[in-house]
Order: sequence, then structure tokens, then C-alpha cells
Amino acid sequence: MTVSVLPPPSDLRLSVAPMMDWTDSHCRAFHRVLAPHARLYSEMVHANAVIHGDRARLLAMDPSEHPVALQLGGSEPALLAQAARIGADAGFDEINLNCGCPSDRVQAGRFGACLMREPALVAESVAAMLAAVPEVPVTVKCRLGVDDDHDWDRFLGFIDTVAAAGCRLFVVHARNAWLQGLSPKENREVPPLRYDWAYRLKRERPELAVLVNGGIAGLEEATAHLAHTDGAMLGRAAYHDPYLLHRLDAAWFGGPTRTRGDLLRAYRPYVDAQLARGVFLKHITRHVLGLFGGERGGRAFRQVLSEGAHKPGADWSLVEQALAVTDAFATPPHAIDPQAA
Repeated sequence: MTVSVLPPPSDLRLSVAPMMDWTDSHCRAFHRVLAPHARLYSEMVHANAVIHGDRARLLAMDPSEHPVALQLGGSEPALLAQAARIGADAGFDEINLNCGCPSDRVQAGRFGACLMREPALVAESVAAMLAAVPEVPVTVKCRLGVDDDHDWDRFLGFIDTVAAAGCRLFVVHARNAWLQGLSPKENREVPPLRYDWAYRLKRERPELAVLVNGGIAGLEEATAHLAHTDGAMLGRAAYHDPYLLHRLDAAWFGGPTRTRGDLLRAYRPYVDAQLARGVFLKHITRHVLGLFGGERGGRAFRQVLSEGAHKPGADWSLVEQALAVTDAFATPPHAIDPQAA
């Protein structure tokens, strides 16, 4: 890997995408240990839920997570502005409007990817949020288009309309969203990736910050995008291979590459604090199961945690048991005393 393509760290962004039912506060606290410089995102929360729902749960955030963005769903400017104000008051460092989720539930509520067809409404929403939270950046996550719309000028028109309202950063999931006929999972895999559109957007609108998202699964691949954009957003790769996130942070921003065991033990103060509050270990350790993915002992690590974390009284000692299993697998066969065996 070459790092000559990297811009100065202050201009570079490594982000972890919001994922429904996954990127809760426990997940983000773990990702912060792995990647001190990454921008973390909450799960998408509808503006109505922020306004009327259980804010203590929906907006839960540990101080260690900063910088962290709140991703909102919605299409009513006044409600989005109110929710943005609540989010900023709760301590979020950025408000992100989702214009990329293709699920049926999201479409029924007139938000997510279907907003790509309503750039004026998105611009009005962004302007309202910026007026409500002038101290916090308002950003947009979008697709290239919806269904079989492959018109560059239409995509650029969406960006220009929203940028004119004050949005300066766009996270571009570099594929279309199909609103009919594909499941959310298929929408992450079937429509072809077109990173060149994100690259072209940065060339033609250099004043905007452009992050590329979609299908990024490796260190070299993620780093290659930096020759053309301002950063990259990792989705499921950061969840299923958390150590990749750490390797990227170390490569892009400098600093030592720590072992998986060291990183997990650095997470212990957070885990102990949550256990003391009555949180069950299983709700926390589900986010670390992929840490040893692809490594010898990785399956045994997952097995120890999966089988024990749900039991009453499970605590950090179970994590140490799981780590001990990986240590045993890491011991070279020739280093084992045959007489002791």
C-alpha cells in the first residue's frame, strides 16, 4: 500500500456507516477503541421518533464516542429541524439526513432513497435543519439515483440543489437504489457499483466534501478511493471485520497497529461500566464477535462468547476466557512441550 495519495489528516475522513439494529452505543464505543479518528454514525432514527419517542434509548451515547453523527429519517422540514435541535442538544456532532435507504417501510413514510426524486424538498429540509442547528454541520447520505435512472445530470442536479441550501458534505453510496423488486439486502449487492460517479462529483464540485460508500471491504481498496474523494465510509465490512477499521485508522492517520487482544482489553472500562448499570453482557459482546474473523481460533472465540454471554452473571471473565482460546490457537505446535501434553 502506498500512502502518497493521502490528503492531510485534517481533510480526511474515515466513517462507519449507520446500520439498523447494529450501530448502537455499545457498537460505537467499541469502534471508537478501534479507530480513534473515525466519524461514527447512529442508526437511522425517524424525526418523529426523536421528538415523541424514548430519547434516552434512541439517542443513547457514551462520551467516548465523539465525534458521532445522528442520522435522521424524514421528509417534513419542520419536524427534521426540531429533531436536529434535539440531537444537537444531546451532544451529537453532526446531523445526517438519510436519502439512501430503499426499504418498503422507509418508502411508505416518504423518506430514504425516494427523496432522491425530490431534491427541492431535501434542500428545504437541509435549510431548516441548518437554521435550527447553526453550530452543527448538516450532511446528506444518498445514492446515485433510483430504479433505472442513470442520468448524470439528474444526480448532479440533486447534489447542486441540496448544496445550495448549505450542505457541504455528501456521503455517496455509489449505486442506485431499486424501490421495487429488491430487498434492502439485495439493494446493497445487486445494483452495480459506479465509483466513477463519486469521483466525477468531486472533480466537478471540488468545494464539496465527498465520501464514497458501498462495497468497500479491504484496506487497499479503501485507500485507493482517497486519490479521488475526501474519504470513505465502511458499512458491514467494519462490523464483520472490525480489525479492518483499526488497520485503516492506523494507516491513514498514523499510530501503532495494536493486537486484537490489546484492543479488546481497552474496551473493558466501557464494558464494566455498562455491566454495573445492569446491561447484559450479550448486548455488548455481540458487536465484537467478528474481531478474530479469519484468524486461527476465531470460531472458538465466537463460540465462547455466544454460548456464555446470555447467562446470568456473565461478566468480563468470559471475555478473558474467549481471548485465552485464541491465545491457545496462536501457540505454534512446536512450542508445546510434548511431555506436558
